Amino acid sequence: MIRNFLIERSSWILLFVSLQVLSLFMAYVDVTIPFGSMLYVSFLSLVLFTVFLVTRYFKETRFYRSLIEREINLDFTEMAEPNSPFETIVEHSITEQTSWLKSELSTNLITLEQEKDDLLSWIHEVKTPLTAMQLMIGRIENEPLKAQLNHEWLRIHLLLDQQLHQKRLTVIENDLYIEQINLESIVFREIKTVQSWCIQKGIGFDIQLEITDVLSDAKWLSFITRQLVTNAIKYSEKRDIIIRSYAKDGQTFLDVTDMGRGIDPKDISRIFDKGFTSTTHHREQASTGIGLYLAKKATIPLLIEIDIKSTLHQGTTATLAFPKRNEFLNLQSV
Repeated sequence: MIRNFLIERSSWILLFVSLQVLSLFMAYVDVTIPFGSMLYVSFLSLVLFTVFLVTRYFKETRFYRSLIEREINLDFTEMAEPNSPFETIVEHSITEQTSWLKSELSTNLITLEQEKDDLLSWIHEVKTPLTAMQLMIGRIENEPLKAQLNHEWLRIHLLLDQQLHQKRLTVIENDLYIEQINLESIVFREIKTVQSWCIQKGIGFDIQLEITDVLSDAKWLSFITRQLVTNAIKYSEKRDIIIRSYAKDGQTFLDVTDMGRGIDPKDISRIFDKGFTSTTHHREQASTGIGLYLAKKATIPLLIEIDIKSTLHQGTTATLAFPKRNEFLNLQSV
């Protein structure tokens, strides 16, 4: 405490010492001033100043000592004395509420996991009758009716597929398997899936794949490609959709370009938001606002960058930029 006291008053002490040194220096320089007398005066001033500091120290620190002693006494009292009845009741109530909240949270998490597992199981169960329906539709001889039924079957299939992958997205890191995959086989498989829909709308494909091999996860890349292709079909009419792959600066790109209605510039920044459809066609019932959101979420663990460029009433280009080979080093152990 003495050290703190002196530090706090260091400016005053320095001023006093400086004045005494100045007085002695003047007496030393000026022969008319007796140096011995000035030295005696400085000595007396130093004694008086020291007495003053000591007196102020005891007077000013008495209050702070009392505060410190009071805090120490309070600490010992709290340690020694048991809680009051009121404090005991409050403490017991808080403990019970905390325990109940933890139990409720654990129960809710278990319930959510169970519901997710039930939904996944239900989706897999529904796929069985859907497959049977596809076989039955294939035996229908009425071509217009067959095309219409195929289209409705495809809509159900794509919606179920979206739900299945949406639930799996939460644990996608556990499901990744990075390998060298053939981009051509994935593109043609997805086109074949939506073939009936394309025939109904009079849409064709112009495939230009300069690069056919990429490092990625086959299942999730298929899902991402499916979202881009179905979006292009949904908003196009009787025009070819161009799918091309190419290399640029050592990186592979995949473009899906349609000549459809395009996207309003004010909507571009929101197209990956969950549930967003369009401000231009806000009342349209066909859009769910979930496809591009899921595609964007799926690209993140795959280190793929997705970008959308569009001109209203002219068309849209969705681009997938695949990572370079060395960027996958941290995923090889997954």
